[in-house]
Amino acid sequence: MHSHNSIQMRRGRSILFIAIPVLAGVVMVSGCSGNKDASAKAANEDARLVKTEILESRLVEQQNVFAGTVEPFEQAFISSSTPVRIKTIFKEVGDFVRKGDLLVQMDASNYLQAKAQLDHLELEYARLDTLFRVGSIAQQQLDQMATQLDVARTSFENLMENTQLRSPINGVVTARYFENGEMFSLSPLAEGRSAILTIMTINPVKVIISLPEEFFPKVDKQMAVTMELDSYPDKEFKGSLFLRYPTIDPITRTFMVELQFPNPSLTIRPGMFGRVTLGLGSSERVMAPDIAVLRQTGTNDRYVFVVENGHAVRKIVKTGRLIDNYFEILEGVIPGEEVVTAGFSGLLDEMPVIVTR
Repeated sequence: MHSHNSIQMRRGRSILFIAIPVLAGVVMVSGCSGNKDASAKAANEDARLVKTEILESRLVEQQNVFAGTVEPFEQAFISSSTPVRIKTIFKEVGDFVRKGDLLVQMDASNYLQAKAQLDHLELEYARLDTLFRVGSIAQQQLDQMATQLDVARTSFENLMENTQLRSPINGVVTARYFENGEMFSLSPLAEGRSAILTIMTINPVKVIISLPEEFFPKVDKQMAVTMELDSYPDKEFKGSLFLRYPTIDPITRTFMVELQFPNPSLTIRPGMFGRVTLGLGSSERVMAPDIAVLRQTGTNDRYVFVVENGHAVRKIVKTGRLIDNYFEILEGVIPGEEVVTAGFSGLLDEMPVIVTR
């Protein structure tokens, strides 16, 4: 009996001894789990909740902006080839003229003398021609008179053109440099030229711009052409390519193009400063939501936050045009990257983030 009780007591002690390490193990396991949960909780508290969007590339029309000055489509400087007194100027600044309209009447003294001489020579030639036909004079005498008549006729026509000055183009008088009765001199008065009047065609108008060599094969009649003017900031004027110069400047590596713009209301005036936008084909471009593109305070630098391995990485980007709430991204990111679109408050470079869908 004593022996049996001793055995039970030893077993009881043995059982108690074994149970203690088991409980200690449970406490240790529980303690480790608690530390991990606390660490995860602390990490989650530091992380920022953000929304994101995956960047994609799209085929978009490439539009480039160039500065230029509006010029008349055509321009004419009305003058005489010789210094003659001005009798009458028929047009004032602002008057519209058509091709062939008489603009200025110069002194006609030389013109009248040439006309009288031409009339006399024509009569003399007719008389000699009659004598030649009946054999009274030689062919040589008639030919000499024909030569004199041609010279007189050419001189008369030249004087007629320089006595009655007509408009070579349709347009508007934009400058007048003399008054009736003044002596016309050949002194340069208009852009290094002598002139009595300046005529400009302002419907249409044109803009001449210089383009980099790389755009030469992309310039054609079908490209989109628009213009904005500082004078009319809320208007857009549509135009078209009129002329592409055939050569490229070897020094600047540029070429010239002339663009024309219809101007029926005469809103556009020569001398205005314009910004011309050309559609120069389409290219693949990475597109980012405009709300994802941030501006660095105090600079023109733009940047985005890209989610990488659970962290927000700040990347500087070069932007192009804004198209339907999306920016063209020319440099800085690639398609497939995940950019932050919401949750920027307090967000810093390399900060952990949690993406919410």
